[in-house]
Amino acid sequence: MKRQTKAGMLAGTLLIAAGMTVFAGAAPAQVFGGHNANAPVNFDAGRIEVQDRADRVVLSGAVRVEQAGLVLNSARMTVAYRNTGGIEVDRIDASGGVRIVKNGDTASGNAAIYDLNRRLITVVGNVQLTQGTNRLSGGRLIIDLASGQSTIDGQAAGRGASGVRNSGGRVSGTFTVPQRDPQ
Repeated sequence: MKRQTKAGMLAGTLLIAAGMTVFAGAAPAQVFGGHNANAPVNFDAGRIEVQDRADRVVLSGAVRVEQAGLVLNSARMTVAYRNTGGIEVDRIDASGGVRIVKNGDTASGNAAIYDLNRRLITVVGNVQLTQGTNRLSGGRLIIDLASGQSTIDGQAAGRGASGVRNSGGRVSGTFTVPQRDPQ
């Protein structure tokens, strides 16, 4: 086995970076970017249970929450809030067939936590992230709404919001490569 020089390793790194740029060109790197987390939160559900003493609302029955074009659907959601003279939503925990859609980008999984204060959405269990014909799968997805950056891990850490322990695994996916004329 030959010993690689620093120049050889640098060339290899640049080649990998160039390859990743090709994939990035096929799909914008910032999924769910440009979201206004300060916009009002609208909801629709089959049933609502207000738990004033616990400062939370439990929604069930084909729940749909919308905020500035970001739509979150699931079977059940718990909304934690503060009453500071008006209701301020802090966190939404969703479980049961979670699906998040914005501008044609879709994320889905078994459970999700939307931390409105930190502007983070964490999706766990059988995670799928789809953007056009590009697809990624993994155990945990973290969407940073402030930066628009999304990160997928092969394993979900611990138990998800649904209480289900996720099996380990790797991240896998398919990226569309633009068609080029043969040379």
